[in-house]
Amino acid sequence: MQITRFTTMKKIHYTENYLLAPVHPIEVNLIGAGGTGSQVLTSLARINCALIQLGHPGLHVTVIDDDVVTPSNLGRQLFAPTEIGLNKAFVLTTRINRFFGLDWDAVREQYPYDGCATANITITCVDNVKARIQIGKHLRKNKNGSGGDKDYTTPYYWLDFGNTTDTGQVVLGTINPVKQPKKHKIESSGTLKCVDELFDLSEVKDEDSGPSCSLAEALRKQDLFINSTIAQLGCNILWKLFSGSIENHGAFLNLKNQRTNPITIQ
Repeated sequence: MQITRFTTMKKIHYTENYLLAPVHPIEVNLIGAGGTGSQVLTSLARINCALIQLGHPGLHVTVIDDDVVTPSNLGRQLFAPTEIGLNKAFVLTTRINRFFGLDWDAVREQYPYDGCATANITITCVDNVKARIQIGKHLRKNKNGSGGDKDYTTPYYWLDFGNTTDTGQVVLGTINPVKQPKKHKIESSGTLKCVDELFDLSEVKDEDSGPSCSLAEALRKQDLFINSTIAQLGCNILWKLFSGSIENHGAFLNLKNQRTNPITIQ
């Protein structure tokens, strides 16, 4: 008796060509400079450095956050006691610019704000559902950018980070479909579902977010290493994107049982 085995072909996503061979640094909006955002910004600087060494123009990042540093941020987020009361976006961007010799920008506003521009890559590290819903609507409303043609304002990808006490997820989605090359025996997808397409955000509760009065209270809401771990997972996906293709467009993380599961491309 002959047994026939069926295998499911794994889809991949080929990166938008504009990101691989641009004439200027890729524009990135990093929205949220708290527990995860502060970790992501450091990884973005490392990615920028690596890309430049490989002959790529690199990244230009705008950090956007209207929040200020509080005592409860110390230890879990990348801030020092001398920075209490200062704007998070300004503090982190100034530090990164000095360390890496960059000219990245900081905006002390809540996104989207009047006159804000879209970017080639939008990264959200926000702690509430309402913000994600508003950002998703704004990106799709302005999916052609400001010039109507491919430039630094054309939104291609949306990378979202989210977490609870000791679990989290990162999702890379496309705002504009990406044209895929035709390759024999390789199935690809030019459309990646964004976080608001994978999940019904209207049913998500924000129980684990919100301000805390102390580090102890903050740690009851979020594990000490959940932000840094999810940041590394997400930025690794972004780094792979610049290699030309990715096999997964997100991941689920559970620090309690030390498990990570990929989000496959459909």
